[in-house]
Amino acid sequence: MIDTPKARAPRPILITLAAATLTASLGISVASVLLPTLTRSFSATVSDVQWVVLAYLVSITVAIVSAGRLGDLFGHRRVLNLGLVIFAAASALSATAPNLSLLITGRALQGLAGAILVALPMSLARDLVPEERIGTAMGLLGTTSAAGTALGPSLGGFLLTWGDWRMAFWLLTGFASVTLVLSITSISRVSARGNTTLRDLDCPGTFLLMIALAAYALATSGEAAAIPISPAVLISGALAAITLFVIVETRVAAPLVPFALLSNRTTGIAFIMNLLVGTVMMSTLVVGPFFLAFSLGLNEALIGLVMAVGPVVGALFGIPAGRLTDRLGARRVMVIGLVQTVLGLLCLAFLPRYLGVGGYVAALISLTPAFQLFLAANNTAVLADASKEQRGRLSGLLGLSRNLGLMTGASVMSTLFVTVLGTGNVEQAMPTDVAHAFSMTFVAASGLALITLGLAAYSHAGRSREAPGPAG
Repeated sequence: MIDTPKARAPRPILITLAAATLTASLGISVASVLLPTLTRSFSATVSDVQWVVLAYLVSITVAIVSAGRLGDLFGHRRVLNLGLVIFAAASALSATAPNLSLLITGRALQGLAGAILVALPMSLARDLVPEERIGTAMGLLGTTSAAGTALGPSLGGFLLTWGDWRMAFWLLTGFASVTLVLSITSISRVSARGNTTLRDLDCPGTFLLMIALAAYALATSGEAAAIPISPAVLISGALAAITLFVIVETRVAAPLVPFALLSNRTTGIAFIMNLLVGTVMMSTLVVGPFFLAFSLGLNEALIGLVMAVGPVVGALFGIPAGRLTDRLGARRVMVIGLVQTVLGLLCLAFLPRYLGVGGYVAALISLTPAFQLFLAANNTAVLADASKEQRGRLSGLLGLSRNLGLMTGASVMSTLFVTVLGTGNVEQAMPTDVAHAFSMTFVAASGLALITLGLAAYSHAGRSREAPGPAG
């Protein structure tokens, strides 16, 4: 076994970790543009084909903490390579699926592997990247995640024009295979913990957490899930499972989620902030299109172009956000990012009403870099002082908290928009009413960002009392 010195962490390692993150991100975004074609290919309903996207998202959410834990126990490099193998195989299964059921099965397996590709690049970066460049590494991972979100629909549309929907999954197979070769050749073997037993895996806790997360994910998917169980019943089931999970975790020798991690002020608050920012981020995706279509009167093509501004700006600003984190310190950049988030959300609430599309684009250009600043700084702050045995688990929890925020935002922020609008049929609403509901939704989102800023200040104050000295 060879340990790679951090001081000599080569560029190929960062390229490999970025490629793994890009592969997982493309797995989400490239499939969304395929749904209309899939309804025709399989003579299926919209609710049926929505599972091509939902299966991937639910699987990632359910498995992401366990993926990090497996990395801690068996070695981050080894588990990352396993994830790439499974992702490539699941992509090939999806590409050759003769029916919709098998395609959804392949997508669920892709999501399980995608959880590894989301969780472990962060912990591997913490293992292999020099201390003074951790922020830059986190920023690079943020950039590739945003780039995958931006590129996916374009790539999917191009492949549909050039070939058929199966080409998109062959593309994912190729991405995963190339990344696997990069990982094998660029990341040296590192020592893994020996004598791992089933007790170390915490199977009861893992099962209960998966049940809780799956129920919550389905509840927040709304009508798209098209399952014969009401959201209220699913939320009740999630609460029951999470209660049992807490009881189990306090009694097992090697818990999946040690509550000492969550009770630590800095770490626990970081996860809450990640969830809140994820909720705010999702509001731009689920509420924005309604305003652009029914208040500003844009067609689908123009809505797509305007909505692409956010991911493109995010992709461009990820690495600078990471470098700024290295230079100024994680906590200072986190506060800067959250202040800018509050201001950006207020701009989004009001500028488009007075300046139209130009105001909307200007607000996105102001807001998206703020998200990248926060994510790079928050991820760096959580992982900077983590022990090697906890890094995979912490990375998984960071990914989980963000996913929970995205799912919560998709449900809660769209519900808030409809509530303020006063009707679920936005086509029948007056453009001025749509604009008012849009503004009030993003005023509420700015309030969530302000609460997050207060949590950041509280966490920083607590850390300063515990360990006086320079922050960052």
